[in-house]
Amino acid sequence: QVQLVESGGGLVQAGGSLRLSCAASGRTFSNYAMGWFRQAPGKEREFVAGLRRSDGRTYYVDSVKGRFTISRDNAKSTVYLQMNSLKPEDTAVYYCAADRQGFLIVATTPAEYDYWGQGTQVTVSS
Repeated sequence: QVQLVESGGGLVQAGGSLRLSCAASGRTFSNYAMGWFRQAPGKEREFVAGLRRSDGRTYYVDSVKGRFTISRDNAKSTVYLQMNSLKPEDTAVYYCAADRQGFLIVATTPAEYDYWGQGTQVTVSS
């Protein structure tokens, strides 16, 4: 079992920045591929960013490329999502997730992840 706890969400004006953190506890953090998802009201949960466990390569949904950066600190068992140039359409609940199978690929669908945090709200005002 892995327990994930997100933090860092909040209300920010368009163009602003936020840094989300996801602290993991339980099993060895470095054994899991990590990803960030988001879910806006009335919409399905969508992949935002992920880290390939084999080499740390990062993947992003097109709408956040160049604005968001995912990173991880295995010593702190934490994954981060730095969000810059935020837009109102980025408003959603953001979730981190852990994939125990992923190594050479990054999973991009919710069903492929095994553990989830409780989510943190990000609201971007125009």
